[in-house]
Amino acid sequence: MNKRITIKQIAKALSVSISTVSKALNDSYEISDETKKKIQEYAKLHKYKPNTLALSLQNKRTKTIGIIIPNILNYYFARVLRGIEKTSTKRGYNIITCITNESYKKEVDTMEMLSNGAIDGFIACLSIETLKNKNFEHFYNILEEKTPIVLYDRVHKNINCDKVVTDNIKSAYKATRFLMRSECKNIALITTSEGLKINSFRVKGYLKALTKYAVIPNENIIIRQKNEKGLKKRINEMLDANNVDGIFTIDEVSGAIATQVLNKRNIKIPNDIAIIGFTNGILSRYSTPPLTSVNRFAHTTGEVAANRLIDKIEEKIDFDDIKTEIIRTELVERNSTKKMFVKF
Repeated sequence: MNKRITIKQIAKALSVSISTVSKALNDSYEISDETKKKIQEYAKLHKYKPNTLALSLQNKRTKTIGIIIPNILNYYFARVLRGIEKTSTKRGYNIITCITNESYKKEVDTMEMLSNGAIDGFIACLSIETLKNKNFEHFYNILEEKTPIVLYDRVHKNINCDKVVTDNIKSAYKATRFLMRSECKNIALITTSEGLKINSFRVKGYLKALTKYAVIPNENIIIRQKNEKGLKKRINEMLDANNVDGIFTIDEVSGAIATQVLNKRNIKIPNDIAIIGFTNGILSRYSTPPLTSVNRFAHTTGEVAANRLIDKIEEKIDFDDIKTEIIRTELVERNSTKKMFVKF
């Protein structure tokens, strides 16, 4: 295999300085267009490629970002990753993606491994175990080393770094209000991620909407679970004992399961019971009927997080300039709710 041509060899072949070649290849205004064209064409002809390792050592950057994802099977996280990847590539960065599977230990081990000079910064979503443990020492250590971090979705106030989040209270409030405006009076709430702070915010939004419309919350039609195990049974029990005409599910799995239960009971959706789900993913789009959902713009979340981190890495933003970006949401109307002519 032939060794690839170097800047030094290009300079010798064209009788110019190494500095001139370097500037020409970087499209510097200091080099004339004629010289620049000659050097660039020669480099292309001989398949010149920059030595990325040497450049990273010279610039003290790896041009690589570490991405921490708690669950790749979650549609929202997969879409966030897509947004990060697209933006990072556009700005000349590579990504290393690691999945924690909601494990605190895996999160710690992964971040310690990557922070040993392998990456320039992190974009991370906290695992469920990390949030439960409330032990963020691994984040504190990395920030003390002046390595920038951007947290998305699941964040914590004790970690002083940039964050990209959804306004969960406001979004849940508007979703519940939508059901109420479509003449639903007894709106059940279902969650299979009880304990997560973001879901508690969504519950607050639901309760806020009820209060706004002078409706006393009925705990008998509020189902809170850590996961989907046994959820069908609980929904059936709730429907047997209560008059429900609307359901707000604050995670996508709950929405899909609730739809299955209603269909099996031959309950007409949305005429008898309307449903709105949180997160506009595949389960929502392909349920029967397709679910009206809160679209969180996961792809945008990834793009915003990546741009913020890269700006920090390239020192376009001061390291201590901490900002929380709030991504807007919208309600995507489908066949699980009655048609409305009001804005979300």
